[in-house]
Amino acid sequence: MTKKGKSLRHHAWLRIKQNKLAYYSGIVLILMIIVVIFAPLISPYDNEFIDWEYMSIPPDFTTAHYFGTDMMGRDLFVRTLNGGRISLLVGLVATFVSLIIGVSYGAIAGFYGGKVDSIMMRLVDILYSLPFMFIVIVLMVVFGQNIYLIFAAIGGYIWLDMARIVRGQTLTLKNQEFIDAAIAIGATNVSIIYKHIIPNLFGIVAIYVTLTIPQVILVESFLSFLGLGVQEPLTSWGALVNEGAADMEIAPWSLVFPALFLAITLFCFNFIGDGLRDALDPKEI
Repeated sequence: MTKKGKSLRHHAWLRIKQNKLAYYSGIVLILMIIVVIFAPLISPYDNEFIDWEYMSIPPDFTTAHYFGTDMMGRDLFVRTLNGGRISLLVGLVATFVSLIIGVSYGAIAGFYGGKVDSIMMRLVDILYSLPFMFIVIVLMVVFGQNIYLIFAAIGGYIWLDMARIVRGQTLTLKNQEFIDAAIAIGATNVSIIYKHIIPNLFGIVAIYVTLTIPQVILVESFLSFLGLGVQEPLTSWGALVNEGAADMEIAPWSLVFPALFLAITLFCFNFIGDGLRDALDPKEI
């Protein structure tokens, strides 16, 4: 009786578990998501509640202001966690947009090659040459500041990196034997791209996604820090850091808590990305 071999996915999972930093970062990140979704439910305050009697007080469990209040008397615990929802949502949605556009664009360019590849990648180079922040600022000024425009603006630019990475991997994959076999049995180009090439890019794409999400969160935080991100009554970690920086000398807790949540989340995503890169490296599995 032959012993059943273990899949590459199983080996990758074992390697991730051995990487304690990546493994525990994943656990912390899951707990972070659960906290930002459900923890505000335990507070008697909402995101817009203003407590005129307790303006700019430090953390106080007797009044249920667990993270204190800001200069307007708003509960910082609820605002920090609600801000986390927006920051994570922007990171996930914008990354998903870049994933759909970038993977398809890069795979098509790499598979067809030749003039098609040259034209498509020159377009990417042109878009790369445009100053991203300037474009976003112009969009915000012309169309107004709303969260959907932030999704589109960030996701519509981040895909350029994804397209380049996928295109490079596709150039290698299209010369493999399994692609020749698919062509021999009469598979169409679209079928080869979406059923054979893209599924084999899962490893590199998964790694890049975990590194793109913190990049998007950081971009959104920077925009919010400049006052170009989400607007009241919505908030994000970047907006809260901006407000906290202005009140740092009077109420340092208004900066510490959102900055701490933001830093932990960014570190977790980066550690997970490093862990996936090591675990999915075919030379190591």
